[in-house]
Amino acid sequence: MRAQFILSEIGIGLRRNLTMTVAVILTVTITLTMAGVGWLVHKQVDVMKDYWYDKVEVTIFLCGTNSSSGNCAGKEVTAEQRDQLNADLHATPQVEQVFYESKREAYERFKVQFKDSPDLVRNVSADAMPESFRVKLKNPEQFQVVASAYQDRPGVDAVQDLKKLLDPIFKLLGVGQKVAYIFAGVMLVAATILISNTIRVAAFSRRRETGIMRLVGASNLYIQTPFLLEGAVAGLVGAVGACGLVVIGKWYVVDQQLRPLLTFTNYIGWSEVVATIPVLLLSGVLLCGLASFFTIRRHLRV
Repeated sequence: MRAQFILSEIGIGLRRNLTMTVAVILTVTITLTMAGVGWLVHKQVDVMKDYWYDKVEVTIFLCGTNSSSGNCAGKEVTAEQRDQLNADLHATPQVEQVFYESKREAYERFKVQFKDSPDLVRNVSADAMPESFRVKLKNPEQFQVVASAYQDRPGVDAVQDLKKLLDPIFKLLGVGQKVAYIFAGVMLVAATILISNTIRVAAFSRRRETGIMRLVGASNLYIQTPFLLEGAVAGLVGAVGACGLVVIGKWYVVDQQLRPLLTFTNYIGWSEVVATIPVLLLSGVLLCGLASFFTIRRHLRV
């Protein structure tokens, strides 16, 4: 009978304050959706870093006839300089692998890269391509150590790091993640205020029933329970909506739009989304449950 009474009170409270209940559900949905998006963006950045940093190479371009670097002085790298650089690179502790690319090999790769621009390929000869050492580091973060050791060496025209080109992309994604979290934080405050107002209105509209329950000796917990569960149910419904939006976003934005369009990187899988869903559901229930708890406790002290 007690359980039936509590469930009945929950239904009455949700229906009586239907407009505010819907507002709470929508606010919780938006809040948790933005929080989920922020977390998945964070995981996407990690996936991209793991994929690209594993492929990061430091390219050491050697002096050629067209080199403008003051280190080259218009002269091509000599065989002795090339051999010494090769030996030193293999002996460098931060280096994992070293690949030498000749002018001919560089020209063949150039033709493949620009096969859709035949005029450009015809205007470039193999002699115009620079020789280079492509160096794979054990830790991509140690680029500066290698660059400082080789950029002023005889025969070296320039040192280029792919990580420098990728960092702005990761920073942009990081900004998107922070914006999502900030927006979620603002919506969290709005959700808390809405939940408190909803519970306060519900408590006021049922003040006569609450007074009678006090007179017959009902405990505070027994009186509070319907209000707490009202908030928890609204939070759960909002969290389910957020989970649905996150799933739709993963399927449509990532799988249907980004993956076919940008095929040069990895993307988060469904395992990250599945791991996020329980967190969103629990967060929705706790957010609304705690807000309801503190609001109704204050009401009962009046």
